[in-house]
Amino acid sequence: MPEFYRVGRIVNTQGLKGELRILATTDFPDARFQAGQRLYIQTKQGPVAVTVKSHRKHKNFELLTFEGYDDINAVEQFKGDDLEVAAADRGTDLSADEYYYNDIIGLTVKDVQTGNPIGTVTDIMDLGPNDVWVVERDGKSDLLLPYLKSVVLKVDLQDKTATVDVPAGLDDED
Repeated sequence: MPEFYRVGRIVNTQGLKGELRILATTDFPDARFQAGQRLYIQTKQGPVAVTVKSHRKHKNFELLTFEGYDDINAVEQFKGDDLEVAAADRGTDLSADEYYYNDIIGLTVKDVQTGNPIGTVTDIMDLGPNDVWVVERDGKSDLLLPYLKSVVLKVDLQDKTATVDVPAGLDDED
């Protein structure tokens, strides 16, 4: 079964001509939603392959139409579904210090001072100026770790680890 990555959520329809309002979860909406791009809508019955016919921005939303879906009745069924890209179509055009979320989730976070593991990244929150990693720890509450160069010193995807320098005062359980 192919692997998929979420790039948006279909939140509503827009007008009567099959346009959908998308809340993007990708950092590359112009590339992901360009005409001709193959995407998948994750429905309860399974993935539905669609090809982007048109894309435009409106307020905080991406507005998309898909080939073969030309009116509101054809697309209303997709409200609330996730919009995804296949792993094979994801691309790898990231710079040296950029990562896909799914590459970070599951990493073991190690302290730079001691080399000891702190916990495991279980989620990433996009909070504006920088992401925040949610690090699950044994016997303690989750640590919210900002993704800053001064905090996340090294990411080793090969070793599945991230070396961090937790700023003083960030961990209230120490």
